[in-house]
Amino acid sequence: MTTTPNPAQALQQHAGAAIITGPWPTYSAFRNLPERQRWTLYGSAKAYREALELQGFQMAETYDAFVRRVTEELDL
Repeated sequence: MTTTPNPAQALQQHAGAAIITGPWPTYSAFRNLPERQRWTLYGSAKAYREALELQGFQMAETYDAFVRRVTEELDL
């Protein structure tokens, strides 16, 4: 996962909730790992997103777009 943090872009306030607009971590560097490890990374990505949401963060990227992006990057 590589990201280039940009604090001015990463969080926006919306009705008292922080909305994370990116940049998003990328997983394409892990595309050549064995399939089992790529599935483990996918599960970790979903768990991390869920943990942020449980803490009250909202993602600008929809869940469907997140799943589509990560599975494409991991070639799953």
